[in-house]
This record gives sequence, structure tokens and C-alpha cells, in this order.
Amino acid sequence: MNDAHAGDWTAREELAERMIPLISALKRENDVVTSLHGHRLLGLSATGIVEVHDRVAHLGHAELSLDDSLAVLEALRELAPGASSIDVARIVEGMGEGGESLGAYLDDVLAPAVGAVAAEPTDVVLYGFGRIGRLLARILIAHTGGGSGLRLRAIVVRRGSENDLVKRASLLLRDSVHGRFAGSVTVDEEAEQIIANGTRIQVIYSDDPGSIDYTAYGIRDAIVVDNTGRWRDEAGLSQHLNSTGVARVLLTAPGKSPLKNIVHGINDATIEDADRILSAASCTTNAITPVLAAIDEAYGVVKGHVETVHSFTNDQNLIDNFHKGDRRGRSAVLNMVITETGAAKAVAKALPQLEGKLTGSSIRVPTPDVSLAVLHLTISRPATKEQVNDYLRRVSLHSKLRQQIDYVESPEVVSTDFVGSHRAGIVDGLATIADDDTLILYVWYDNEFGYSCQVIRVLEVMAGSHPVVLPARREVTLDA
Repeated sequence: MNDAHAGDWTAREELAERMIPLISALKRENDVVTSLHGHRLLGLSATGIVEVHDRVAHLGHAELSLDDSLAVLEALRELAPGASSIDVARIVEGMGEGGESLGAYLDDVLAPAVGAVAAEPTDVVLYGFGRIGRLLARILIAHTGGGSGLRLRAIVVRRGSENDLVKRASLLLRDSVHGRFAGSVTVDEEAEQIIANGTRIQVIYSDDPGSIDYTAYGIRDAIVVDNTGRWRDEAGLSQHLNSTGVARVLLTAPGKSPLKNIVHGINDATIEDADRILSAASCTTNAITPVLAAIDEAYGVVKGHVETVHSFTNDQNLIDNFHKGDRRGRSAVLNMVITETGAAKAVAKALPQLEGKLTGSSIRVPTPDVSLAVLHLTISRPATKEQVNDYLRRVSLHSKLRQQIDYVESPEVVSTDFVGSHRAGIVDGLATIADDDTLILYVWYDNEFGYSCQVIRVLEVMAGSHPVVLPARREVTLDA
């Protein structure tokens, strides 16, 4: 690296370092979450902030200056808006389009947040502490601030050994796929609590979802998130409601009728206060439904087939052994395994207009995380690759589905590049095939973390704790 490039990097890093206390103070004191085109800034290092600025530029956006971002953050800190989710990059873009001063533009943008207050805290209990449960815990702990919103209060597990508490804490701290927990994890063995970044998480040992008195731990009107997959129907999940201190239940797996299967961004508006038990559907359903919704709106989906190339999961055997499921008894780390998926049919639970139009199948492969869905669609409006990609790129940046759909164009990306993605699915633009009424899309998804982010979004709707989004997202159409 020559001296000029080194100097430029140093200057950019210094600007990013000045942003960090502003980002933290806005969250801590005003309950304001800041992002760049949906990429959350809170908790990033200076290097991470610079990297996010570069990443959004690579998506086909105008280059985003760190000077502009810093100016917006300083103005936000001074104006002190109410609880909200604010996209700094879109504010910079909006200023450029209208030619207004920063102060005048922010007065208009921030108007919906004037006087906005953070939601009352809602207690959350994780029933089960496996792959999804621990990632939900990480996200909930990272979002903790100011005593508002979702509060992780307890986990419920079956005691596995004498040193169970220490082992649970260690699994939260260290993860072979997602890396080390960002912060401190200790245990209070006398109180049977895990302490993560100051959050005290009560560990409750039980194998009966209906006999726990959560109020004995100071927990009231809690949402119980069932991560076990043991019960998927109303009768089984309603056992949680028999425990004292439980108000509602959310299942992190496809729920059986008549339960509502919620894909955030698609049908979360159907959630009602009277819905005491809900499902967050599956990771695959969450990954493909937003993309299918966008394509159906612009082109019309006549029919299609969904093939998922899915990372192996804990229900498969490491080495060949008996398994009640077909083929799943064969070694997950040595084989590709053809299996079934209900994700294609489950799409219709969130998008009724696609009822009966999709088929699906799946291949489990020897990777621990990140999967790929191949959507082979017949559409009613002719398409070109360039047109489809431009539309989906704009959807990922500006539309109401921005939290769900991401877009990438790179000849070098592979599955591990998407570990930790906050989006439900990422369209691989270079792999798109479009030929008149035939469209083939490749959608990557972190079937653990990306899905967990969708679960958190559903929880926020259930709790009424999702902040106002600013600037307001705009409609994206095929032609504009």
C-alpha cells in the first residue's frame, strides 16, 4: 500500500471512530437504532463501519461519504429524536435529491419520531437453548438498552449434567460457526443464572411446559419462544399458556393449521392481540417468500419449483446409524442427502395467491450453515436478466422488503460469505437466468442467523416494540 492510500484509509478510520460514540449514545439515550441501507451500525468497530460504507457502494449505489454519515449522526445527536430506526444512508441520498439543508431535511424526516417513546419492556423466555435459541439470545442481548423493548429473562432446558450451567454458558460464549460472543459471559451458580453483558438470564430446569411459575422469577406476561420443535400444533403449544406468567407463544418452526405462520415483511400485519400462539415458519420459507412476493408483484408467478441445497442439521446422524427418517440415518458429514421440504407449500400460508403453484424438494449437504434455494419459475410477463436484477437490487435497498431481501453481484462469493447475514435471503444476481417467461433465481440464506433475525422481528411485532422506520420506505416497481 502506498503512502497516499494509507493516508486515505487512516482518515476514513478516524471518521469512523468519531461515529462510534454517537451511534452508541443515540441507542442508549434516545432508543434510536442507526443503519446504512439496513446494515446496522451499532456495535461495529471503526473498520466495520468503513467496510459497510464500501459494501453499500458495491450494491450499485452512489458512493457514500463517511463525512456525510458523520454529519448526519452529529445532527441526529443534537436533535435527539424519539425511539426510531433511522437509515443514515437514505437521509444522505434524500438531501442530495432535494437540495435542502441538513437541518431542514431532518426536520421533515424526523417528524414522525417527535415525542415517540420506547415501548414498555416485554419479557421473553426461550424454551430450548439449541442453535436457534442461542442465536436469539445473542441478538436479544445485543439489542438490550434503556430498559425498553424485548428483555431476555430466562431459558428453559432439561438438566444435562452436574455442570450444566457452565456448559450452557460456554455454548453461548463460543460458537464454531458464528464465532465468539461479543462481550462477557459468566455464571452465578447459586442463583442458576447466566450473566451476559450485564443481562441476567435465569436458567430454569423443567421438562413440563405447563407447570412453571415464571412469576417466582419476576417474569410476567412473557412471550415464550419454543425452539424445541417438539410441539407444532395448537394443542401441544398451548401447554405453555398453562404456566403462570405466560401471555403468548411463538414457535420457531412451521406450525400446523390453524396456527398463523408469519413471515415478517409479508404477513406480519395479520398478527392480532388475540393471537396467543403463532409460528415464525421455517428458515427456507422466510428466505424464499419475500423474493417470490416481489417477483409475483412485478411479473406474476404462474408456477414454479423450489430446490433447496440445505446445510445439515442436528436431526441427522454424524455417522451411519438407525434413523426413523428416510436417508437421514446416513452420515451427514459425508453425504448429500435427498430429503423432503414443506417450504414450497408453506409459502401459500403467507402468500395465499401462490396456493398450489409451487413444488419443492431438498438436498442436505455437508456444510454446517448457510443454504441455497433455487427458484425455477414460470412467469406471466417476459423478463430479462438485467431487468430482473435491477428490480431486485432496488427492492433490497428501498422497499418494504428491505429487511428481508439482500442482493449481491460477485463472481467470488460462496456460502461462508453469508454467515451472519441479517437478511432472510440474498439474491445472487450473477446466477440469475431469464429467458422470456422462464426465470431462475439463486437465493442464499443463513438458515440459522438470518432466520433468527426474522424471529426477532416477529417478536417485536407481537410486543409492539418495533420502532418507527425513517425515512419511510418507498414503493419499488418494475419500471421505477
